[in-house]
Amino acid sequence: MKEIFQFLRDIGSLKEKGRRGWVLHDVENPETTAEHTFHTAFLVWLLGRKKEGLNLERAMKIALIHDICEVYSPDLTSYDAAALKEEGEVTKEEIENINPYKGRPTTKQRKQMAKIKDKLEKEGMDKLIAGLEEDLKQEIYSLWGEYEKGLTEEGRFVKQADRVINLFQGMEYYKKHNDIECKLWIRRAKEVIDDPEFLKLLSEIEEETEKK
Repeated sequence: MKEIFQFLRDIGSLKEKGRRGWVLHDVENPETTAEHTFHTAFLVWLLGRKKEGLNLERAMKIALIHDICEVYSPDLTSYDAAALKEEGEVTKEEIENINPYKGRPTTKQRKQMAKIKDKLEKEGMDKLIAGLEEDLKQEIYSLWGEYEKGLTEEGRFVKQADRVINLFQGMEYYKKHNDIECKLWIRRAKEVIDDPEFLKLLSEIEEETEKK
C-alpha cells in the first residue's frame, strides 16, 4: 500500500503543474496537467460511447495516464521545438535552458524534439511507476505505448481527443485574452484529426470561435 500511496502523491502534483503552452501565453491561472487530463477523459467517455468497436474502458485508462509522465518530465511544446538547433545531439541541459520561440518548427526541429521528448518522458515514466506492482506497471506501460505510438484504435482515439480538448481550451482562452492564434491552431488540428465525431466537435469549436 505504501507504493500506491506514493504514486497517488506523485500524480497529485499534476494538480499544481500549469500547462506550459498556456504559461508561455501568459495566461493567468493556466490550466494544470490534471485539469487537462480530467477534460480529456470526459471527452473520451462522451464521444467514445458512440464509437462502435472501441474498448471504452481501455480508452478511459489511456486518457487518465497519457500525461502522467510529466510528474518527472518537462511539458515540452512546439514553441520549444522551434527554438532547437536542427543538427547534432540535443542535451538535457539545453532543454532545461531552452528559450521558446513562438513560431512553427521545421521538420528537423520536430524530429529533434521528438527524440529528446521520448527519452525524457520514458525516464519520467520509469521513475514514476518504479515502485508499483509488476502487473500494474506493465499495464500502464502498455497503455502509454498505445497512446504514444498509436498502436491501437483506443490509443489513436485518445490522441485525437487530446488534440481536440487542447484546441477547445485554447479557444476558451482566446475569447478571454485574444492572444491565441486560433485560425492557425484550428488549421493544424484539421491536419491530424480524421475521426467523424471529433470533426463534428471541431466544427462546433470553430463556429463558436467565429462569434467572438
